Amino acid sequence: MNLQINKTALVLIDLQNGIIGRNSLPYTPEAIVERSRGLVQTFVTKGGFVVLVRVSTLDGKDMLNPATDMEQNNMAYPEGWDFIVPEIAGIDGTYTMTKRQWGAFHVTDLDLQLRRRGIDTIVLGGVSTGIGVDTTAREAFQLGYNQIFVEDVMGAATKEMHAYTCQTIFPRLGKIRSSAEVISYL
Repeated sequence: MNLQINKTALVLIDLQNGIIGRNSLPYTPEAIVERSRGLVQTFVTKGGFVVLVRVSTLDGKDMLNPATDMEQNNMAYPEGWDFIVPEIAGIDGTYTMTKRQWGAFHVTDLDLQLRRRGIDTIVLGGVSTGIGVDTTAREAFQLGYNQIFVEDVMGAATKEMHAYTCQTIFPRLGKIRSSAEVISYL
C-alpha cells in the first residue's frame, strides 16, 4: 500500500493535557504521544497536511449537555487542560483546530480544509478510541473519505472499549494499521 502525501492528511484527536492521561489503554500515554510525534514529523517532513484536533470550551455552556442515562461529568476545567501535548504542539507545520463536541467534522472547518487541499484519505488516531476518534471516523465515512486507523496511536478509558471499536467498528469504515506501517507507506 502506498499513500500519496498530497492526497492524505493525518488527523489526531484530543491528544491534549486533560484527556490523554485518562484515555490511553491499552497503551501508555507516553507511547501514544511518542508514536504520534513520529507520524506528525514524518507527515510534516514530506509536506503532508497534519490536523491536531482539540476539544475546548469557552465557558462550559458551548459543550454538549443532553439528558442521558449516564451521569455527565461536570468537571472543572483546570488551566491548560485543552492544550495539545507539548511533544506534538511544538512541531511547526501543523494545523490546530478546536471542536466543541465528540466529532471533528460537525460545525468545524475540517471538511473544508481537507477538500480545498484535494485530500481524499485520512490517517486517523487519538483519544478516546470509542468516542472522539469513532465519531470522527463515522462522520468521515459519511463524507466519503478513505480512512486508515492507526491503532497504536489510539487509546480509551478501558481496553475493552478500544478493542471493540478497533475490531468491530473501524473495519467497516476503513483499514487498520500500525504507526510503523503508515510511515512505511509514505
